[in-house]
Amino acid sequence: MKRRDVLLAAAAIFAFWQITAMIVSMPILPTPLTVLAVFFNELQNGLFTHFAVSLWRVTAGMLLSVLVAAPAGLVIGGSKRLNRIFSPVIYLLYPIPKVVFVPVVILFLGIGDTSKIIIMFLILFFQIVVLVRDQASGIAPQLLQSLQSLGAGRKALFRFVYLPASLPAILTALRQSIGTAVAVLYITELSATKYGLGYYIYYRGSTLLDYPSMYAGVMAMSLLGLGMYFSVDWLERKWCKWKFVN
Repeated sequence: MKRRDVLLAAAAIFAFWQITAMIVSMPILPTPLTVLAVFFNELQNGLFTHFAVSLWRVTAGMLLSVLVAAPAGLVIGGSKRLNRIFSPVIYLLYPIPKVVFVPVVILFLGIGDTSKIIIMFLILFFQIVVLVRDQASGIAPQLLQSLQSLGAGRKALFRFVYLPASLPAILTALRQSIGTAVAVLYITELSATKYGLGYYIYYRGSTLLDYPSMYAGVMAMSLLGLGMYFSVDWLERKWCKWKFVN
C-alpha cells in the first residue's frame, strides 16, 4: 500500500468527520481540528503514559503468543500423528470468542498487567496455531523427502523449511488479530485500573464528560492499532521479501 493512498484515505475520513460535526453541531461530536489540538496538549498531561501502558500490554501479549503458538503450530503441522490428536481440540476451542474469558482470567490472575497480557495471548494463540499448522502441513512431501535424502535432519527441516514457509502465516495471523486484540484491551482497561487508553477514554467521556479528550483517547488507540498493523507489514516486507518480487 502506497503512503499517498493512506494519506488520501486519512484526509477523506477527517473531511467526513468535519462535515458530520458541523451538521450535528453538538458537544458530543467535536470537530477533528478541536480533537487534534486537545490530543497534542494531552500528550503532555498523561495521555502518552496511558498510550505507553496499553502498548506494553498488547505488545507483550503478541510476543508471548508468537513465542508459544508458532512452535506449537510447526510441531503439530509437521507431524501427522500430533495433528490428528490436537486438531479436534483446536476446532472446539478456536471458534469460542475469547472475550468471554475476560472475567475468568481476571478472577484467577487479578487485575494487574498479567491478566491483560494473558487475554491478549489467548486471542492470538489459536489464530497463529491454526494458520501455522495449516501452512506447515501443506508443504509438499517431495520437498521434504528430497532434503532428507541429502541428510537433513528434523531440526534442519524445521529451521530451513517449516519456519520460512510458515512465517507469512504467522504475520498474517498477527495482522488479522490486531483489531480484536486492541478492542479486548479496551474492555480489560475499563475497570480496576488507573492506566491505559481504555481507562482514559472511559474516564474522560463518562465521568468528566470531556468529549474532546475522550476523542483524543480514541485517536490514540486508533494510532496504536494502526502502528502495530503497519509494523507487521514492515516485518513482512523485511522477512518475506520473496512475496514482493515482481
